[in-house]
Amino acid sequence: MRWIKRLGIVVIAFLVISAALGLHYILPKHDVVHVTGVEVKRVDDDGVVNAENPAEGPTRDMYFINTADPDSNKVRVYRNEDTGWGFPWYFKFDSADVQARAQDFSRNSNQLALIRYYGWRLQMFSTFPNITDIEATTTRDEPLPIFNILFFLVVGGVIMAVFLATRRRSQRRLDRPI
Repeated sequence: MRWIKRLGIVVIAFLVISAALGLHYILPKHDVVHVTGVEVKRVDDDGVVNAENPAEGPTRDMYFINTADPDSNKVRVYRNEDTGWGFPWYFKFDSADVQARAQDFSRNSNQLALIRYYGWRLQMFSTFPNITDIEATTTRDEPLPIFNILFFLVVGGVIMAVFLATRRRSQRRLDRPI
């Protein structure tokens, strides 16, 4: 009986960690950066198309935006792709416009840009976070993530309501005469 409890705890912990990682990936984040350059590369499902990796199947253009942190000068690369109607539901259809704004920001080395993005940079797998919006800013302060706060308040409220409803239901069962 003890091993069933432990297995249940492990399964619940796995589900909670998976949900937390998934939310960390898809919820928006912000960075204040200097845009240092932009580029376009031809990619397929295997990655960038080049001499070592010839195209196998349909290809598409992927925009990249090169940035540097204004304080540490640490470089970071973002991809700039439309999400379209697919998951995650950012309904982004303006990657060319975002690329043009980034290119404009790259011409002025003193211009700071506020980037909203989702995703992770995993160098081992050559994955890049995807920019959803870019705008000029004059401050190095990142904005308060209001959407994320509201999202977690709503999710926490739903979880609390389900917990309380389940608890009340189980209490009613225990109170019933047999």
